Amino acid sequence: MNKFTVHQGLVVPLDRENVDTDAIIPKQFLKSIKKTGFGQNLFDEWRYLDHGEPGQDCTNRPINSEFVLNQSRYKGASILLTRQNFGCGSSREHAPWALEQYGFRAVIAPSFADIFFNNCYKNGLLPIALSAQQVDHLFNETAAFNGYQLTIDLEKQQVIAPDGRTYDFEIAAFRKYCMVNGLDDIGLTLRHADKIKTYESERVLRMPWLATKLP
Repeated sequence: MNKFTVHQGLVVPLDRENVDTDAIIPKQFLKSIKKTGFGQNLFDEWRYLDHGEPGQDCTNRPINSEFVLNQSRYKGASILLTRQNFGCGSSREHAPWALEQYGFRAVIAPSFADIFFNNCYKNGLLPIALSAQQVDHLFNETAAFNGYQLTIDLEKQQVIAPDGRTYDFEIAAFRKYCMVNGLDDIGLTLRHADKIKTYESERVLRMPWLATKLP
């Protein structure tokens, strides 16, 4: 998992409430047994005018030019600005996979669905909850200024606007530690790799029959 310390990036505004996980990554893509390649199908039914399928080449698919991610001014955006209850619906972890693999490092919204919120942290995607009034202001700024960027300082727990205005956000200390150090659940466990290896070696000495292969 990539570390998150300070990130500066272009903001793309998705002005919709209650965006569910089936909109973020439609159900047919859950058939894939891989954990990669979902970025090209992020918001698939909104980005494209045809029906997408796993493994399909998206290069020549007809795009919906009105959808915000297809607009040239937001090309390369890495911060998603959206409305309340983002990530509702089913608990698919594919949703943060798709967002992160598209290139997003953070999502800013007034509120998030609980399971989606937790899944973001497990995959290096930072969900930031700001007040509805603050989010409204950021939507207005993004619309007014082409190339609008924000800086996110996780250590200080601040979103910093180009004019110097700051927006404080909350994050649990343990989650912050994991994000700053790039530790997912496996990474947390591997911090103790030496102790695990020692334990396994001692366990085999105490109970050698566990290492015996069955015929």
